Amino acid sequence: MATTQFLFAGFGGQGILFSGKFLAYKGLKEDKQVSWLPSYGPEMRGGTASCSVIISDTPVGSPIVSKPDVLVAMNLPSLDKYEDTVVPGGIIFVDSTLIERKVKRDDVKVHYINATALANENNMPTLANMIIVGKVMAELGEFNEEGINAALSKVISARHADMLEFNLKALTLGKDN
Repeated sequence: MATTQFLFAGFGGQGILFSGKFLAYKGLKEDKQVSWLPSYGPEMRGGTASCSVIISDTPVGSPIVSKPDVLVAMNLPSLDKYEDTVVPGGIIFVDSTLIERKVKRDDVKVHYINATALANENNMPTLANMIIVGKVMAELGEFNEEGINAALSKVISARHADMLEFNLKALTLGKDN
């Protein structure tokens, strides 16, 4: 893997920070060096939220991701704001249920995932974020159940243990789409 810089962005309440935290814990459980830096507007739910994650084989010098290798855009303002920051040859994942426009760049790989629609169709309306994360991991060749289960058990509190299976199902749904 060497070093991969991720930027997750969307509205507050879409699970942006949770997605990043999950990926960071997965990296930790796989003995990688990680950085997780959440950022959200003063409005929180409904406002803007973003999360920078760096996963590396070597120590991470700075948690700032200004040129992501991977962008996950869960709303149009996020795609508008961050599309041009992705490195050439990078990957952009778009929730095509909420974002109708296509990515303008032709020097990046793009995946359009109907994440919000898939989440609603499968009775898991709050897990569109994890559907996209499943697709991200599948495309990067990082979808392994041991790391996923270890990370989920770390980021899902005991109080919400019933959500473990739903999150796993959402990740698998994303991988398979």
